[in-house]
Amino acid sequence: MTIQRAAELIGGARRGLALTGAGVSAESGIPTFRGAGGLWTRYDPVKVASIEYFMADPSAYWSVSKDRGSVALAARPNPGHHALAALETSGRLVAVVTQNTDGLHQASGSRTVIEVHGSSRTVECLDCGNREPRGDVQARLDMEMPPRCRICGGIFLKPTVVLFGEPLPRAAIQQAFTLAREADVMLVVGSSLVVYPAADIPLVAARSGAQLIVINAEPTPFDELAAIVIRGKSGEVLPEIVELIGG
Repeated sequence: MTIQRAAELIGGARRGLALTGAGVSAESGIPTFRGAGGLWTRYDPVKVASIEYFMADPSAYWSVSKDRGSVALAARPNPGHHALAALETSGRLVAVVTQNTDGLHQASGSRTVIEVHGSSRTVECLDCGNREPRGDVQARLDMEMPPRCRICGGIFLKPTVVLFGEPLPRAAIQQAFTLAREADVMLVVGSSLVVYPAADIPLVAARSGAQLIVINAEPTPFDELAAIVIRGKSGEVLPEIVELIGG
């Protein structure tokens, strides 16, 4: 059985590594960016989520992000998040590398979380550098658009996420690839594996000798490289794997 085999591989891992994408948080109610009903099927990502357009008109970003922000702030970890935290606690995973910015892995108890696309839980003023929680800024969006910095009054308040046209956090990317080269099992969960360089992480792991396990609702470009491919929801598959491992 495929899930049984996945449990055997993960259960025997000494340096397992997980890469997660939007599919993991979709089960917590946060819409995905790609695929049916995804955010980028309704909006042009370059116009609403690029640093160039943000600097020209931050209200364009915030008007789209307003509703998604409310949903993300209200979201709670689902069984998939908790299962990954349990695998780390039991020593099967050394870290979770995530393309998500919602902080749900940390909220579920995962300790080593590498956020390659930044975090949406904090907002930074690009004028004075002041930072404040996203929830505080979210509460002001009905009264001011775009929101203004509480320290300097500037309008360039930007979540600490990576927008199109911005470089990825170098330290996070370097750490992710180092762990990928050292991994003996590489678990990909809820990622379409079409966004680079994050999509290269499992490729590097596989080429370094790791067993690749893909859990995703749709096919990915790297399925042929995987030892195991499971079509299903992470919130259902991962808890079953944890149960089979017994920890």
